[in-house]
Amino acid sequence: MPPAGGGRAGPGPLRSRGCRRPPGPSPRAASPAPAPPEARPPAAPAGSRAALALVTLLSFASRFHRLPEPPHVCWDETHFGKMGSYYINRTFFFDVHPPLGKMLIGLAGYLSGYDGTFPFQKPGDRYEQHNYMGMRGFCAFLGSCLVPFAYLTVLELSKSLPAALLTACILIFDTGCITLSQYILLDPILMFFLMGAVLSMVKCNACADRPFSASWWFWLSLTGVNLAGAMGVKFVGLFVVLLVGLNTIYDLWDLLGNLSLSLVMFGKHLLARVLCLILLPLALYTAMFAVHFTVLNKSGPGDGFFSSAFQSQLIGNNLHNVSIPEHLAYGSVITMKNLRMAGGYLHSHWHLYPEGVGARQQQVTAYLHKDLNNLWIIKKPDSDADLSDPSSPVEFVRHGDIIRLEHKETSRNLHSHQHEAPLTRKHFQVTGYGINGTGDSNDFWRIEVVGRKPGKLIKVLRSQVRLTHVATGCILGSSGKTLPKWGWEQVEVTCTPYLKDTPNSLWNFEDHINPKLPNISLDVLKPSFAEILLESHMVMIRGNSGLKPKDNEVTSKPWHWPINYQGLRFSGVNETDYRVYLLGNPVVWWLNLFTIGLYLLTAISTAVALKRGVQLSSELKELSRVVLRGGGQIALGWLLHYLPFFMMGRVLYFHHYFPAMLFSSMLTGITWDTLLKFFAGFLSPSTAARRVYGGGILALVLLIMYSFYLFHPLSYGMIGPMASDPSSPMAGLRWMDSWEF
Repeated sequence: MPPAGGGRAGPGPLRSRGCRRPPGPSPRAASPAPAPPEARPPAAPAGSRAALALVTLLSFASRFHRLPEPPHVCWDETHFGKMGSYYINRTFFFDVHPPLGKMLIGLAGYLSGYDGTFPFQKPGDRYEQHNYMGMRGFCAFLGSCLVPFAYLTVLELSKSLPAALLTACILIFDTGCITLSQYILLDPILMFFLMGAVLSMVKCNACADRPFSASWWFWLSLTGVNLAGAMGVKFVGLFVVLLVGLNTIYDLWDLLGNLSLSLVMFGKHLLARVLCLILLPLALYTAMFAVHFTVLNKSGPGDGFFSSAFQSQLIGNNLHNVSIPEHLAYGSVITMKNLRMAGGYLHSHWHLYPEGVGARQQQVTAYLHKDLNNLWIIKKPDSDADLSDPSSPVEFVRHGDIIRLEHKETSRNLHSHQHEAPLTRKHFQVTGYGINGTGDSNDFWRIEVVGRKPGKLIKVLRSQVRLTHVATGCILGSSGKTLPKWGWEQVEVTCTPYLKDTPNSLWNFEDHINPKLPNISLDVLKPSFAEILLESHMVMIRGNSGLKPKDNEVTSKPWHWPINYQGLRFSGVNETDYRVYLLGNPVVWWLNLFTIGLYLLTAISTAVALKRGVQLSSELKELSRVVLRGGGQIALGWLLHYLPFFMMGRVLYFHHYFPAMLFSSMLTGITWDTLLKFFAGFLSPSTAARRVYGGGILALVLLIMYSFYLFHPLSYGMIGPMASDPSSPMAGLRWMDSWEF
């Protein structure tokens, strides 16, 4: 199967039916020639609009049913509800995902009367008088739109109303999709834009015989808008960008081979796609961050993840609109921030390194948040003079000086020795050592400024400094590795013998307290928007790669997902709790899994038959086109949204599979509709064929609905005995031991 389809006419594995370009000269952009009757897309199947209204109504009814329940925080609402509150309060925070989803949640809360005061501290906290329904309702609305989007996509690809209805039925009655749509989460927002991009792409493909028409421009532009939306919610939106990109490449390649199309016209096609599928999404994506940084202008819990210069523009940050001494002096109280992206502050605390991890001395780490344990005092190596005495002369620190850094809270010196670092091999351990500032010669460091000459003064914020350990010659740095729980999951600080100026081994002085020195304003240090945009993406990428599971948190592996191996507790554990459990409708998920294998066999058989020149009837030719073109495009979407997770190093959860599940559900609708038509075609009279075909579709629908009837308490909540109790509504339904309801 070729990798993608496009908006072209003519044969190709990813083209929806009824989009053949008529022979002869290509249509002109200004006034496309009308397609002859045999080349025009066939009319929508009879009753398709009424069916669309019905499935849309059922979708909204299933997602909004018991939406207020439970009236407390469930699962990741504690994160995304809190982030919505941050937008309402204009408080800066850090998250590993782009901002669009959280901004929309905050906007929905604001418009529905929520004031942003609920703390969202932990799952189970009751909302009481706080208005949370606007945010839940917004997510449920977008989740409800997935069904009509999938219906229209399958209808366009297969031109079969039963196939579209079967797909809609699968998604309407899937307990997992319902659960994921009913809470304040990013997933329904992501899947809304994802399915919007797929539907727009398929609709644009269907307009291939009318290039540059109003409808063609509309669907092409809408594809770009949805791509920006998907990328703006989560980085996994890149997968649908890749799907559309492959579709576009295949489309342009086919147009290039059309000798009746002039190169000028081909250039117009290329420019149209660059404009709508590259420049438009990039502009919208950049605009999201512009709004994000404009709204979040107050200091908050995310400050420490970003550079000192960035923090200086946040209202309430200790660097905003403040004046501090410009040059470093002995006796100054300072904080040091590592220059690697998302680098932390040089930090220490009373806890010691555990037995077997270097010397059992005080831990020194890099910490991403503001804290009193980040404060250090700059002292001369062998002087115990009281430098805070106002009468003592000011002596500035200069490039090349040997200094001692004393931790303000514990009075221990920054120290290194030839014991190996906790995590990084061949690096030396860094500790806090000494009593009340009295230590040994391993406490001495040479301070050097990148690009400066010896003797020059050291500037706060601006100077990039390197601390070289005098005794061993190693350089103080942050490895970027997260320490185990004994290190409070802070970042490892080491002394590296590799003498290279990398961001990991460079620092700047941020806070600077010295009452004996004059102050300067920090306004001149505000970064440009381009610098902020780049920095924010580097911080998000590092945060994503460093995600680790919390205590007692249920994680999963990609191979678990298609088989519905294990769900997620959204709410409640005990019999007295209101319990909600994220688990797919078993019949739906296992049917989808079986269908993927069935489709593969069907597609291979069809491709081989066509390649060998087997004579097919017109009906079978139409079915083969649906399998290879429509089904191929959806199968490619499933692969792109599933296989990359096997290569990810970050922690993974069951809900990551749901975008791929949308594609497998559409593939199920197309595959079973095609196979039933194929087998019914061997029967006569036609009434028997219709009965077999209709009966097969009806049997699948009834089986899915019955399974939903059995498992619907998982989505809508249950109180009372657990599934192991015969009196439980879920008694006998724990078909797999890994299901924890």
